[in-house]
Amino acid sequence: MAERLFLFVQMEFPWQLGPADGRYLLRGYADGEPERVVVLETVGAARAVGRLAARRRPPVEPKPEPQTVASTRATVIDPVSVSAERQAQAWLAELDAERETRTATAALNRMLAAYRVATADPYLHELTPSRALTVRAGWGEGEQVAYGDWLHARELRWREPRGPQMRRGLRAQEHLAALLGAREPLLLCEELALRARHDLDAGRLRHAALELDHAYAAALGELREERAADLGKRVEELAELRPSVAQAARTALGEDAQEPDETQRSEGTQTHGNTQTPGGAQTPGGMQTPGSTQGPGGTREPDGETVAHALGRLEAALRARAAGGFQA
Repeated sequence: MAERLFLFVQMEFPWQLGPADGRYLLRGYADGEPERVVVLETVGAARAVGRLAARRRPPVEPKPEPQTVASTRATVIDPVSVSAERQAQAWLAELDAERETRTATAALNRMLAAYRVATADPYLHELTPSRALTVRAGWGEGEQVAYGDWLHARELRWREPRGPQMRRGLRAQEHLAALLGAREPLLLCEELALRARHDLDAGRLRHAALELDHAYAAALGELREERAADLGKRVEELAELRPSVAQAARTALGEDAQEPDETQRSEGTQTHGNTQTPGGAQTPGGMQTPGSTQGPGGTREPDGETVAHALGRLEAALRARAAGGFQA
């Protein structure tokens, strides 16, 4: 009989993710075909600490031994099996480690985002592969992978991409010292931009558009008060992008397109007739709406390129501010 082998990517994290151990089935839409199966298993021992129980414990010795904590083994399985081991071997030999790891992480984060909403837990955080103790890929029979085991697997090396939006090294340390020492204020737009980046990278485009709209609203006020030499032109650029960002947010909320105001007309963010606008989609009455695309079922969604470009320019302005006006 032909073998039925299932391909998987597995990661281990040094904490409990939140959801109970078990198997979770992910679908793209109601009654659709399964996209991924996520298996969670807690390994190790967790220490339960209560506020009242701590009072009855003996004094702690100086430099105590570290406590044993629980870790979670998360296995993300492709529900479509292969029929022979040579197919599984070929998949593993030609594996794009970064792509498969990102796909598995996205499935985990989708599950955690749903769990956060279902439990109303605002402190549950999502994952990045760089936080994993180990990442491995392989294959096994159905009963094996359902419990996080396998017939064959190998470890994958993960190197966190150095995205242009991230600050590292001495520059980040100097900015941290300035923030902790109250020499610089922590701007609202900085935190909002981080949230927008997180949502955009996670594929939550509507969330990202709304966060970015608030980030721009805060940034135009906060950055105008800065005295860095390079920020003036950058703030002007953000002001030009502001109408398209606001329209993307309105699209995310499902609001109907509005007639462009005088500011939008002068900045060329909306036009009439059949003239195409950057990142725009045709709307009833021949008017283009910037920052929107046609989504499934005829719904309009924010345009990903519009949101990504506007967020990138805001991040560049914030990097310039942190660098004291140097080019970013």
